[in-house]
Parts: sequence; C-alpha cells; structure tokens
Amino acid sequence: MKLLIVDDEELTRTGLISAIDWKSLGIDQIIQADDGIHGLEQARLYKPEIILCDVRMPRMDGITMLERLEKLLPDSVPVFMSGYSDKEYLKAAIRLKAVSYIEKPLNPSEVSQAVREAADLYMQKRHSRRGETLKSMETASRLALLLTLPALPDIQTARRLFRELGFTVNSSTFFISFIIKMNIFPELSALEMFYQELSEFLEKRKINFIYTDKKHQNLLCFLFGQTEPSSRCLHEIADFICQRLSALGRFSIAAGETVYGMAKAYQSYASAVILLQSSFFFPENTLLTPDRLNRGTKSSPEPVSASPESEFADSLSSGLPESAFVLLDQLQEYFTENTKVFQNAVKDLYYKLFLTLDKARKQNLQTDDVYAEPIAEIIDRCFTFSELHQTLCRQTEDFLEHAGNQTHENPTIHMIKSYIGKHYMDETLSVKDISEHVFLSASYVCTFFKNETGHTLNQYLTEYRMEKAKQLLKDSRYRISDISSRVGYSDGNYFGKSFRKYSGLSPSEYREKNLK
Repeated sequence: MKLLIVDDEELTRTGLISAIDWKSLGIDQIIQADDGIHGLEQARLYKPEIILCDVRMPRMDGITMLERLEKLLPDSVPVFMSGYSDKEYLKAAIRLKAVSYIEKPLNPSEVSQAVREAADLYMQKRHSRRGETLKSMETASRLALLLTLPALPDIQTARRLFRELGFTVNSSTFFISFIIKMNIFPELSALEMFYQELSEFLEKRKINFIYTDKKHQNLLCFLFGQTEPSSRCLHEIADFICQRLSALGRFSIAAGETVYGMAKAYQSYASAVILLQSSFFFPENTLLTPDRLNRGTKSSPEPVSASPESEFADSLSSGLPESAFVLLDQLQEYFTENTKVFQNAVKDLYYKLFLTLDKARKQNLQTDDVYAEPIAEIIDRCFTFSELHQTLCRQTEDFLEHAGNQTHENPTIHMIKSYIGKHYMDETLSVKDISEHVFLSASYVCTFFKNETGHTLNQYLTEYRMEKAKQLLKDSRYRISDISSRVGYSDGNYFGKSFRKYSGLSPSEYREKNLK
C-alpha cells in the first residue's frame, strides 16, 4: 500500500518515517507533502490508499484538501493529525470518514494502530466497491447488448436497467455507438483501467456511457446524454480514446451515427458495424466516422481483371516478372480507392493469390519452410489491408528472387523494366522517356540494355505489350479493339499484325483458343 504524509513540519514527517516499522503495517511506499496544495498534487499522482494528514497547514488545510480528493479517491482512508482539540475539525473528520483523529504530540504506537485500522477499512471498502462495480458492469453489459437488437424488443427491460444504473433517458437523449476492434483482446485489468479513465473523462463533459464486449472480439460503447456534444468535443473524445487504446495494442474504431432515443440506438450500432468493415482498408489505430469514409472514397475505377489470380499466375511463370508487381500495384490502388468493398471478398481474393504463389513455389521446387504457415493463418494475422498486401508483395519478391528472375539483374535494368511495366499503355512511350527516367542518354541506354539483356529496348517493350495483350484476350469483357489501346497501340491493324508476328496467331484466333 501507499501512504501519503501531509504536514507542514518537516521534523514531524521525518520523525514519523523513522519511528515506525511501516513494512509490518503493509506500507511499501511513503510519499511526502508539505501543505494541502502539494498534498493534492501528490495524491492525484500516486493515488495513495491511506492519507495521514495534518489539519492546519498554510495555503490549503487538510480538510479542504481531502474534500477535493473525496471524489477522485473514494476508497482512500484519511487519518487526521492535529495539535488542536477543535470540535469543528472533529466533525469534519467524521464527515470525511476518517478512521482516526490523532492529537499532537504524536505517539508512534497510536499512529501505527490508526494506520493498521485504516488499512483494514480500505480493504473492506475495496471489496465492497469491487462487488458494486462488478454488478454495475454486468448490468451495463446486458443493457449495451440489448441496445444492439433491432427495434429494441424489450424496451421495458432497457428502461429498468437504465434506472438501476442511475441514468435518466428520454426521446431527446442522444446515442453514439463506438465499436473497437483490437488485434489482441486486452487483459481485464487493462480494460477496467481504460473504462475508468474514459468514464472520468466523459463525466467532465456531462456524457454517460455503457460498454460491453462482443464475444471477446470487439469492444462496444454507447455514449449518451441530454446535450449532443459539439464536433470539437467529439474530436477530443476520439483523441482521448485513441491515446489510451494505443497502450493496449493495435486497433480500429468505427463511430456510428448520432441518433435520439434509446429505441433508435440500434441504428447507430448498425452504422458502426458497416463502418468497421471498411476500417480494414485504413491504417491501424484509426477512428472511422461516416463523413471520413465518404470523403476518403473516390469514384470507383474499373476493376483490374476478371480473374486476377490467373493473370498473377501468368506473370509469375512468364519471363516478365515485373508484370506481377504491376498487377499488385493495380490491386492496391483499386482497393484503397474503394473502401466500401467487403473485406471478406478482398481476403478471399488474396487467399487465391497466396495459393497461386504457393503453387508457383512448388513448380519451381522452392520448398523452404519459411512459408510453411497456412495461408488462412497469414490472412487472419493481417490487421489491415495494407499489411495483407505488403505480406503478399514480400513473398512474391522472395519467390522471384529465388527463381532467378531478378537475382543478378543490374539495378538500372530493373529500373528500366519497372518503368516500362507502369507506362506500357502509353502509345507515346519512347526511348527518350525511358532514358530520362534513369538519367542516361538515349543512345547509351539502348546499348547498355542490349548488352545486359540480349534484347533491344523496342523488342522488350513489344514483348511486354504482347504478353499483357495475351492476358487481356483471356478476359471476355474486353473487345479486341479496346485491348489494342490498353497495351499502347492506337492502330488496331498494326496491333493485329504485331500480335500475329509475336504469337503466330491473330488476336481473335488466340482468344478463341484460350478463352476460359
């Protein structure tokens, strides 16, 4: 236990500390203060279980100090010390539930006895309050779960539970729900501390809240009160929650819409559930609100491919591995800009991509135990889309490196190929553009590329475009005329001639043969 000694006489404090065997009384930490103001600061900082306090002190007396601490430290037990037999002080001591009133000069045995009684009283209060807290937590949890049900089927029970908790609600009471998803569910003691701090923070703003957890997966809070908080107040609450939760682990928070009346609390909860789906596409430790989601969602671009896993497989098996990263970049851009996509659909797609990569490893006889972890566990471990995507990118990079596709490749050659992979759709792409990108002259780039790869730049660009055309021809959504422009050819006839020269088949013949 912690003991705070507050007395303006230093000799009194040091004499008490040296004269008493505090460890035998269960005291393992002693804090000192020389007046009520300093004592107030120390009490707020250390939260002592027992406060041994002088009555008369400069700046702030002991009675005033303990009156201010009464709400902050309801279980702490005061013991008063005074050289005056003043009835008013005795009355104050009784009102503040001091265990003893010790007159000066102090007798160490009397002080020891008073501290021992204070310790016993503290434990009694603690156990009693613990029981009350558990009961209140159980009631609040039951009520919070009840408010998540559509149309509030048992409104009478909900009203009774609100009364038991000491809350008054009506049709004008606002409700805002918060759903918190944690990567690791916190320990009960840590949660209790978080809820206690949040309760104190909200109480100052005249806002109440109830909370529960959903199957030890998500935390659920309902904020409510008679005066709807301002946007600034909500911002402060959000910052406070995020700051406190950051010490407990990685998280995402979805805030529901503001509604009025407990019968509509479900609407706030339902909107938060929908938002929580989208939180997967945002950075960790983010609080997501409806307006933020709307601001962060662009108009939906065209889907990358009807079968990204097939295109991914082709890229891994082709001699143009850069196309695999181009596809992954396109997927990242698409899902980042379309945060309203259901995360399960994205996880299913990435499961297929991981499976495709795993098949490619087996075909290349890559049997390293590094990737022995089941794909489902890899996906479940990823808390955000960014983490999931980067995991796939890292594994793809490792695969290509071990496959020998990039093992000995010159960095400049890699830069050139990467630039082509991102700009091959541009019909005006030229050697000059490529040379400027790598800060070399056009003539030197052409010679250097030919010496390093055995192909001219134009040959490589043509081969790259033809391989992309093959992938698109396998997708029936695209017309051949559209495919031509998608791979950098404005002239469809020229594209057809180039494709036949490369593959031995016309685009239509290739499609007929390979359409799935």
